[in-house]
Amino acid sequence: MIDSENPRDRRLRRGGDSAHFSKELNIMSRPRTLGALKAAGYRPRSVKDEIRENLIARLRSGEKLFPSIIGYEHTVEPQIVNALLSRHDFILLGLRGQAKTRILRALVGFLDEWIPAIEGCALNSDPCHPLTHHARTLLQERGDETPIGWMHRDQRYQEKLATPDVTIADLIGDIDPIKAATLRLDYSDERVIHYGIIPRTHRGIFAINELPDLQPRIQVGLLNILEEKDFQIRGFPVRMPLDVLMVFSANPEDYTNRGNIITPLRDRINSQIMTHYPASREQGMAITHQEAWTERDGEVEVVVAPFLRELVEEVTIQARKSEYVDQNSGVSARLPIALIENLVSNAERRGLVTGEQRVVARVCDLQHAVSAVSGKVELVLEGEQEGAMNVARALLGRGVKALFSQRFPDAFRAAGRRSRAQAPSESEAMASSEYRPVLEWFASGHHIEIADDMPHAEYAKRLATVKGLAPLAAKYLEPKTPEEAAVAMELVLEGLHQHSMLSRERTDGAGTAYKDMLKSMLSGLGED
Repeated sequence: MIDSENPRDRRLRRGGDSAHFSKELNIMSRPRTLGALKAAGYRPRSVKDEIRENLIARLRSGEKLFPSIIGYEHTVEPQIVNALLSRHDFILLGLRGQAKTRILRALVGFLDEWIPAIEGCALNSDPCHPLTHHARTLLQERGDETPIGWMHRDQRYQEKLATPDVTIADLIGDIDPIKAATLRLDYSDERVIHYGIIPRTHRGIFAINELPDLQPRIQVGLLNILEEKDFQIRGFPVRMPLDVLMVFSANPEDYTNRGNIITPLRDRINSQIMTHYPASREQGMAITHQEAWTERDGEVEVVVAPFLRELVEEVTIQARKSEYVDQNSGVSARLPIALIENLVSNAERRGLVTGEQRVVARVCDLQHAVSAVSGKVELVLEGEQEGAMNVARALLGRGVKALFSQRFPDAFRAAGRRSRAQAPSESEAMASSEYRPVLEWFASGHHIEIADDMPHAEYAKRLATVKGLAPLAAKYLEPKTPEEAAVAMELVLEGLHQHSMLSRERTDGAGTAYKDMLKSMLSGLGED
């Protein structure tokens, strides 16, 4: 038997190649009446089927599904794909700063670029399935001449932040007594309904952020929408079917004391997907590089060395391990973003003051960027007692210490473990000899003072006076330019301080002075 049906019509009849249909409609003038729409081969389908088919097309083409999301390719993303292929409503559970809202907003990309709707219908009725009284009346009166409007995919996504003051009327709708009196209609007539945001997202995606913050009695109002796919206003016998993908985000129930997701609602959400923080420092750096505003169109060009970017990310990693930070609250990925932006701003400020057109961010710039850390972590009792700024500075120090330990030889710990009778190994002796020139220079009575507002020439000159510092920094930090080499030398000094090999003091001019640890201790005893 020969199938004489047009291939395009066959695709549209079984759900349609939406991308192909949308592309054709962009090339030709879009139909403006119902008759012209039918002639173009349009066939209706649900929003979940539409998303499923577009997702299948993108999977087959190998196109990246979530271009702006980093680190979820093998963990979260497959679960989202499974939920969409299963036509599930789903919830993303995770701590703050784990890109939950961004993922939900990215779902718009799986919708058709344009879809037709009956013009003037408050709920965007499908021309083949009129939902409201207005749409049905218009179809009866005009038939194939019914005017058709076109909705872009961006208009089909709505979201609501759950707050305690959200009402059923906000989400679903309510009876409008003024409209009933003006039109002289009974309350049982659907024309007196003032629709909420969910019905107005008919044929689209609706997201609720921070779902546990929604009061339980309001959560109950979502049960019918998720299961029966319809909604009812108050006690009047008006029920209207809805075509909407419902998605949610929340902190895990154990991690929040603001509220809970009621059991019947949790049961009706088909898929529950856990998000997470970056699994590696490299992923975190990629996220920070993507999101942070560091490339600025200003009078001063600011350069951030790669090892300094590693340091910024290491501070975040240390915050997620710190006993002073409430780990149940989490440490947002916004922390390194804000930290590196403040770091760049402090370097930019220095360039504006000194008149330098190109500056390189320094380790000492982080001391003035500490406000980006103190406001991004929630402290436990011990942390509150220490003080937010002190904890933030401690986290910066731990970041330096961790990065130094990863990049440089661990000679100090090896020497501490070795007994006096044991001879040092060749590697230990080599490592010890690499630090000896620097430490001996300080032990001989020298010290160095640097500041974040110091011009680069003076900054680099002072660091270069430390014997053995330049080759040590070049070997393990691999700076690319002479400017970065000076910053690398400062990082070595700070690393030695964090390992208790050098002392560090704040000077009267808001600078930093590095001295020999033993002499500083003895001078302190002498003063006592």
